Amino acid sequence: MTVCAVLFDVDGVLLDSAAAHRKVWNTWSLARGLDPERVWQLTFGRRPEDTVKDAAAHLDPIVERQVLDELLGRETDSIRPVDGAAELLRELSGSLWAIVTSGDRAFVEPRFAAAGLPLPVVRVYGGDVEHAKPAPDCFALAAARLGVAASACLVVEDAPAGIHAAVAAGCTVIGLTTTHPEESLQHAHMRATSLAEVRSLLVTQGLLTSP
Repeated sequence: MTVCAVLFDVDGVLLDSAAAHRKVWNTWSLARGLDPERVWQLTFGRRPEDTVKDAAAHLDPIVERQVLDELLGRETDSIRPVDGAAELLRELSGSLWAIVTSGDRAFVEPRFAAAGLPLPVVRVYGGDVEHAKPAPDCFALAAARLGVAASACLVVEDAPAGIHAAVAAGCTVIGLTTTHPEESLQHAHMRATSLAEVRSLLVTQGLLTSP
């Protein structure tokens, strides 16, 4: 089937938020007597409450999610668009594309506005599905909202959990090496080191035209 839509993860793909998230998780981990490095490795591509369940099963994930959201809400100046994000999204204007993130609407949308990034009509957040990444539900939902088959979607993901979710949904996946080494993204169908390389791959898929 011809690829006709692009689904983007947000953190690590369109927004460079690693420093902000690392600060939040370090603060939270130390306050809870947990190993910050171990907790950090559990966060990528996943909802905060799902990370809490794995990192500290004795804690209430709903309560801890509220604490984490409050900490993240204080991080405003350290989040920037990934190089090339604004230009790439503007080029996709008029095309079928969506964002599919484990993040929250209340965080993502103000950050897009502050970064000058356009928002697509279709936006799937972690709270929109019962089972978040690495389950395929979020990508299946985005495809359904776009009115296309998941197999007609090209996904840009930086985290193994997101790649597993997209592959399980039947999508074609580009693994972007902004937060993980290439060997961690081996389940992706293609790999790219930058959004400039992603753009080139979109051209080869017929989703963009050459400059």
